[in-house]
Amino acid sequence: MQNPSARLLRLLSLLQSRRDWPGPELVARLGVSPRTLRNDIGRLRELGYPVDATPGPAGGYRLGVGAALPPLLLDDDEAVAVAVGLRSAAGGTVGGIEETSVRALTKLEHVLPARLRNRIAALAAAVVPVPGRGPTVGADVLVAVSTAVRDHQRLRFDYVDHHGRAARRDTEPHRLVHTGRRWYLVAWDVGRAGWRTFRLDRVRPVVPTGPRFAPREPPAQDLAGYVTEGVGTAMWQHQAVVRLHAPVEEMAAVVTPMMGSVEPDGPDRCLFRTGADTLPVLARYLALLGTDFDVVEPAELRGHVRALGERFLRAAGG
Repeated sequence: MQNPSARLLRLLSLLQSRRDWPGPELVARLGVSPRTLRNDIGRLRELGYPVDATPGPAGGYRLGVGAALPPLLLDDDEAVAVAVGLRSAAGGTVGGIEETSVRALTKLEHVLPARLRNRIAALAAAVVPVPGRGPTVGADVLVAVSTAVRDHQRLRFDYVDHHGRAARRDTEPHRLVHTGRRWYLVAWDVGRAGWRTFRLDRVRPVVPTGPRFAPREPPAQDLAGYVTEGVGTAMWQHQAVVRLHAPVEEMAAVVTPMMGSVEPDGPDRCLFRTGADTLPVLARYLALLGTDFDVVEPAELRGHVRALGERFLRAAGG
């Protein structure tokens, strides 16, 4: 017969693995009688786990939300994943949770078995973190915006754009996108009647939130690519269109969304939409692509490409 404590842990693991469990299915999984299952549910409640029950022949059980946080039951991989996440959060892009993450990580490592502590310690010793240089987002801002996204509630906020201009924006928030360095909000701007991308570190929510809204069709299915490409375009002082003498499939493996976008222009050509802060920098960047190209626009870029080519010829003794 299974040890009662081991059976209790098994029951808790099942309840945490999915939202609803029919009583007969739990009885079959645990190999116990309905009466034993009810007794074990009672013991979990005594330990602080709020287990909700639905009566009747088709009834079942659900792990509810309580006023206190009882211990979590994690397997080895889950425990390592949580530890890695906490270590990353300690030096991440969300402000105000660094110290909390370190405290939580210390508590977790204190109760981990030696085999898991060694795995986490090996990871910590092998990884050299690069201190974040970008702006951080307050945890309160992240939670407020996430809640408005989840509940489909209009969100008003004060926003400072990249030119330093401040304005009040009224939006229908759709999704948050994290690029690894910054957080962005993709939202329908009610005042401007169009989709916009907002840097979350520049957002100051105004409470309370507005009325609920019916979600719109998003501006793109790949929101991560949509934001990455839009952010890159917004940073460029000069825009350019270049015809690359290579198939689009070949160049798509080279060009990232932050560089620009490529589209077919015949079987062996593609159009590359890109940009840079200065045209000389853009000319040097195009030379690194490793393929022939024609400048479609702007015309001024051709002069910088010509000057770069002449410099290369001089360097080659031509």
